[in-house]
Amino acid sequence: MLTQAPKGTRDMLPQQAYLWQGLEAKMRALAALWGYREIRTPVFEHTELFLRGVGDTTDIVNKEMYTFTDKGDRSITLKPEGTAGAVRAFIESRLYAEPLPCKVYYLAAPIFRYENPQAGRLREHHQFGMECFGGKSPAVEAELINLLMTLLHEVGLKNLVVHINSIGCKECRPKYHEALRAYLGGRIDEMCEDCRSRFDRNPLRILDCKKDKCKEIVKGAPSILDCLCDDCKAHFAQLQELLAAQGIPFEVDPTIVRGLDYYTRTVFEVIMQTGREGLALCGGGRYDNLIEQLGGPDMPAAGFGLGLERILLELKNQGLEPPAPSVTDVYVANIGDERRTDAFKLTQALRAQGVKADSDLCSRSLKAQFKYADKLGTRLIVMVGGDEFERGNVKVRDLQTREEQEIALADAPAQIVKMLV
Repeated sequence: MLTQAPKGTRDMLPQQAYLWQGLEAKMRALAALWGYREIRTPVFEHTELFLRGVGDTTDIVNKEMYTFTDKGDRSITLKPEGTAGAVRAFIESRLYAEPLPCKVYYLAAPIFRYENPQAGRLREHHQFGMECFGGKSPAVEAELINLLMTLLHEVGLKNLVVHINSIGCKECRPKYHEALRAYLGGRIDEMCEDCRSRFDRNPLRILDCKKDKCKEIVKGAPSILDCLCDDCKAHFAQLQELLAAQGIPFEVDPTIVRGLDYYTRTVFEVIMQTGREGLALCGGGRYDNLIEQLGGPDMPAAGFGLGLERILLELKNQGLEPPAPSVTDVYVANIGDERRTDAFKLTQALRAQGVKADSDLCSRSLKAQFKYADKLGTRLIVMVGGDEFERGNVKVRDLQTREEQEIALADAPAQIVKMLV
């Protein structure tokens, strides 16, 4: 239907815009405080970018991408996540030649995934993401986690804990793959088709399966933490020290692998504890091989992605939404059609003083103008016309106190500014 949004998408209406704007303002302020600069990348990229970057064993690539062939016979994909596009821009613009680390963020970036819509996760949703290119210290992950926790606490969310894991590097992960295949080999036929296909190509992905039968089988699987090389062990231990030093509550969770193939070493999720189960609000990790894999220099990196819809939904569920601001502070009503131009001029003069002001655009009666102003949450109504206007004055009514006063038209903008303080 032409008058119905496609399944899995949602309009942001004017009545809700202030919620998005308030959240985005906090995100921008924190990003600036932490030294991150904004980056904006295209909504679509060449499909090969995600095949090589995200990985062909992920559900995102296999099942969820919006891919089409354009008029130039090129395969194009609406971006299903934000990191690959940011890395592509980092390489293409040679940002690696600038002082490192290069710290960037993207905000309200549209992300597209073809999956069954669910609460806080739509086919088109929007992310706040941060990427740090060129930093190899675990302090990078600690900084990103600190910023995330600061943001979530600032908006009022509580009962938060960080779940962390290390999934090793290209040196020690093959050893774990062997141990995992040995454990799963006798029962792989009982598992879902996706897990059977991942067994040879990337058995680590099996740990991320959401099917109950597969989850039950992998419960007793060996932990990757037992297979880490000395460098990965040291990196993970130092991360835990840094988080503890910042007073950030965390748990080591060997079951976290994340849904993207590019991660190495650290992976993490911020969990909000709700009853018996926790809700994952966001996640990220380190991806030290991705930049080189996509054609750039050998360079470490880490980042995270946070869905705005998920956070806004939780704020609503917990009654933490701030009150809506008034649409206008001053409404200039004209008494009679002959004063419409004078009301219009005064409205513009008030706006020039930085006052949120409005006047009649629908040829309403004076009574209808008052009703409309009340619905807007207007603080003051200025009446232009009648005997007062003949004396060079206008009448101002305060809708909160119901008091009225007459002021000179020439001084009205300055006087009204003082009334609003």
